[in-house]
Order: sequence, then structure tokens, then C-alpha cells
Amino acid sequence: MKEIDPAIIPKIKFYNGLEIPAVGLGTFGSDHISADQIAEAVYNAVKIGYRHIDCAAVYGNEKQIGQALKRLFDEQIVTREELWITSKVWNDKHKDVRGAFEHTLSDLGLDYLDLYLIHWPFPNSHDAGVCVDSRDPKAVPYIHQDFMKTWRVFEDLYHESLCKTIGTSNMTIPKYKLLLADCHVKPMVNEMELHPHFQQPDFFEFLANNGIKAIAFCPIGSPARPDRDKTATDTVPTEDPILVKIAKAHHVHPAVICIKWAVQRGQIPIPFSVKPPKYTINLQCITEDPLTDKEMAEIKSIDKNNRFIKGQVFLWSTAKDWHDLWDEDGTITHI
Repeated sequence: MKEIDPAIIPKIKFYNGLEIPAVGLGTFGSDHISADQIAEAVYNAVKIGYRHIDCAAVYGNEKQIGQALKRLFDEQIVTREELWITSKVWNDKHKDVRGAFEHTLSDLGLDYLDLYLIHWPFPNSHDAGVCVDSRDPKAVPYIHQDFMKTWRVFEDLYHESLCKTIGTSNMTIPKYKLLLADCHVKPMVNEMELHPHFQQPDFFEFLANNGIKAIAFCPIGSPARPDRDKTATDTVPTEDPILVKIAKAHHVHPAVICIKWAVQRGQIPIPFSVKPPKYTINLQCITEDPLTDKEMAEIKSIDKNNRFIKGQVFLWSTAKDWHDLWDEDGTITHI
């Protein structure tokens, strides 16, 4: 495997001065990759130069990833301080954030996290592997007062230096306006779906204007996402003629162009792969052969506002459909 010098990987600086590597390795196996396979990918990815690993309790593989991290530390391949490790509190633990956080630290074998996120702004959960029509009978709409109780614990963890940065995931502008009005510690990050066919320009600009960085999941369109997240109207970014044309000009796969575009736009993509050639090029590509201004403009023009991770399984009983999760008319749906 080709090794990439971590020193040449661009970094993104948060408002508190800390810097995160501009590309991370995602660890959500889309329900079809084993925890051991993902842990082995983490081990080998760090060996070739990755320093940013994006985890989550709900992925069900943090204990195995912790074992991979221990191997890396024991073999003196990397020190803890050289790594950026992210995790997320799952929806069913909004009322026990500290307990969930401590469980994650134990599984990962760490004393602190670099970033901790609220995975979804709803306390609505579901069983593993459920179909798209599955509903949690306890599911509720967004309740800001409850969300802020969860955020207060995040602020405590930050003040205690148990996590170096804190943030959110799968949020919207209306929810963020409420959070920014009430928080004591402003989020450093929002993790969100971002790819050439779903660029979220208004939200991306809103975050930037408030000094908040965007971590991009599904950066190439997540072709291996669970079937529950696939619908007939979904597009395939890597088959877009513009991306295919640009990829040919750079002699790479269109997926590589998606990663280059993300980093040059100012996002922090976290592509997932357990295949060494793929996760190697995902990191290497941002160190060479940048896209031109013209190519960046061309990619900007192909936004189709096509959300792939719709979140249907988090709907409450009175919700009309998945659009109610995303406040698309600028107001929060409360029914």
C-alpha cells in the first residue's frame, strides 16, 4: 500500500483553534460490512497516513475499532495525540449522554474524544436492519427544550476537556437558529449529507457565516447505502456526465473528483471503504492535481437537491413523510 505523509494532508481550523484533517475515514458499514473488517480498514488506513477516523456508537463497531487503535499505539505506529477520533451519541441516549460517552470511550479505549456529535436532533430510534416503513412508537417531532438539555451535557464534556470539540449532525437552518440563540458553547461542526448532487448551498453558507465547519457524509453519493435509504428518484453522482468528463481529464474515477471537490469547497469528507486501493486514493487525491476554478464551477452547476439519507425511520406517527424531518419551508414541523 502506498503511504501518504500526514503532514501534507490539508487541515481545517475550527473557531477554537484546533485543526482537523480535511479527509477522514468513515466507519458506517451500511449494514453489510462486519465490525472486524471495518476495524482492520481503520488499522491499515492509519498505517498509510489517515489521521481522522469518524465513528459512532450506533455503528456497532467501536469496540473492534478500539482494538485496532490499541494495536496502532502498541506498535508505535501512531500516538493518540496524532489522531482525530470522532464519535456520536445515538438517539436513544439523549437523556444519558454522559453514560453513552463513557461507554464509547471504554469501547474505543481512549481517555478523550476529539469530536463528539449529536447524531440526530430527534430522540427517535429504530432496531438494526429495519425496513423503511418501520416506526418507533415513541417517536416525537423536534422538541427544542429537550434538545438543549442534551446539548448542555455536551457543553459540560467540552468544559471538562473530555472532548476537544462538540457539534451536531443532520440538522437544519431553523433548528440551528434556535440552538445558536440558546447555547453557551457554539458548535464547531455540523455533520451533514453533502455531495455534488446535494450541495445544500444555503445551509453550507449559513454554517460558514457562523464559523461552523461542515463534515460531509455520503461524499460520493453512498452507492452502498442501506436499501431503506434508496428511492426511485435517486440519482448517481458518479455517473453525472460533468463528473465523468472531469474525471477523464484527470485520469481518475468520478468518485475521486467528488472528494477533491469537497475539500476544495471547504467541506471535510469522510468517505467509507474497506478496500485499500479506494481509501488510499481518497486520501492521496487531495494532495495532488487540484480541480480548476472552471471545473469547480461546473460541479456547482450540477446540484440536483437530491437527498439520499432521508431519515424515514425517524418519523413520528402524525408526520406526513420524510420531508417533515428537514424543515424545508423554513419552519420546524411540530405535528
